[in-house]
Amino acid sequence: MKTVQLEIPNGDQGLYARLELPADGKADFFAIFAHCFTCNSSLGVVRHISRTLTGHGFGVLRFDFTGLGRSQGEFSETNFSGNVSDLLAVAAYLKEHYKAPTLLIGHSLGGAAVLTAAQEMPEIKAIATIGAPAEASHVTHLFKEGIETIQKNGEAQINIGGRPFKIKKQFIDDLQKKDTLEIVKELKKPLLIMHSPQDNIVNISNAAKLYHAAFHPKSFISLDGADHLLSNKDDAVYAANMIGTWVGKYFPRVQHEHLSTQGEQVLVHLNLENNFTSQVYTDKHSIVADEPASIGGDDLGPSPYELLSASLGACTVMTLKLYAERKNWDLKEVYCYVTYSKKHIDDIDQDVQGTGQIDHLQKSIKIIGDLDQKQRQRLIQIASKCPVHKSLTSTTVIDTKELLND
Repeated sequence: MKTVQLEIPNGDQGLYARLELPADGKADFFAIFAHCFTCNSSLGVVRHISRTLTGHGFGVLRFDFTGLGRSQGEFSETNFSGNVSDLLAVAAYLKEHYKAPTLLIGHSLGGAAVLTAAQEMPEIKAIATIGAPAEASHVTHLFKEGIETIQKNGEAQINIGGRPFKIKKQFIDDLQKKDTLEIVKELKKPLLIMHSPQDNIVNISNAAKLYHAAFHPKSFISLDGADHLLSNKDDAVYAANMIGTWVGKYFPRVQHEHLSTQGEQVLVHLNLENNFTSQVYTDKHSIVADEPASIGGDDLGPSPYELLSASLGACTVMTLKLYAERKNWDLKEVYCYVTYSKKHIDDIDQDVQGTGQIDHLQKSIKIIGDLDQKQRQRLIQIASKCPVHKSLTSTTVIDTKELLND
């Protein structure tokens, strides 16, 4: 995944944004993610969904609404109509500098905002909402205890999510002017509604109202067990993958140029803007390699040592399959668990020369099938004779040379 930091002009102010792109920097389509009320684009659900969708070929722009996060302006001077204007400004920027967005994703009040903004964005092909209210004015329940003060004094300091926000009467008045259900009835674009039955901020009955108001094509996916903010990363990634699968109906995947391995078996390409995220190519296939977040990576793919372990495990199970077939044994399944680590030579059971720590690969094999003990023991012996196992335990020479730029 590649991330580009942007400041998008919106009148005399700037909106802070981050554009998440696939690892190779090439997006088939572009999407905009609108965050929830008083949130910002760094919220876990926004980051997780945006980054996961890059794996589905999307470039996803996540931004802070005016007065929130790192965007300029005063929140107290904003309203729902202003949020919609922010969305339109972001879309115009994408269209001018990259490509017009064709997918909108909105979380909570951001869901109501993308539904409203879509009316003025003809390029939009589909919309997905997460925990969205059926009426924009639903958000006023978050500060219902201050409504009387706002109506009387024109404004009030309200505590929302542990943070103070100044809410003005114009904000409430603007919300009450928006009829989200009528907007949905006129939408006539593919709509995916996602909502958790356990959402205690925006009740799931809102999803039912939106679904019944919309015309087909429309879909609903239950985010069972998730809270309103999808604070559990697994829930956010699940939602992202469901969106990625759903949009496949309306956004056919584009075949990108497959980098040539120049006659070698494997090419690994890293653009330094992508942190550690690397693209691994063979003649016919490609995968992403990365480092875990614990050491500064983005965790978008297996680490180099995980790939090494995978190579050993794959070669092992394939070798056992071939051997069992040649012997006509009833082998049905093989599981090979592999872990790489550094171990002190004194802790190694095998007779190994040297001192200090050495590389160690632990390979554990589960065999499924109608096999006697002698056959199982033989398969374990054969597991140590697979080509990759033999390569890793033999003397290996690696030549490194520089290829000059064309």
